[in-house]
Amino acid sequence: MITTLSADGSLRFPDALRDADELKPGQACEIERIGRGDYRVRVTEFEDSPAKPRLIDVLRSCPVKDWWTEPDRSERTSLEPSRFFEE
Repeated sequence: MITTLSADGSLRFPDALRDADELKPGQACEIERIGRGDYRVRVTEFEDSPAKPRLIDVLRSCPVKDWWTEPDRSERTSLEPSRFFEE
C-alpha cells in the first residue's frame, strides 16, 4: 500500500491496515531504518493510559485528616448601607 508523507512529516496508516491490526489513536510506533528509503515499522501493544485522578479523590487521599474547621459565623457584618453610598 502507498501512503504520502505530510508536510509536517507525518505518515498516515491506510484504513485497511488500521482495521486489520486494530490500531488505536495514540498507539506508539517504533521506526527502524534498514537502509536508504527502506524502513521497518513496529506498532507497540496498546496500553490504556491510567485514568486521571479526580480532584475529590486527590483531596480525600490527603494524609492529614480533620484539618478543616468550620469558620465562626457568630460575628456578622452589618447589612446597613454604607455612608459612602448615601445619595
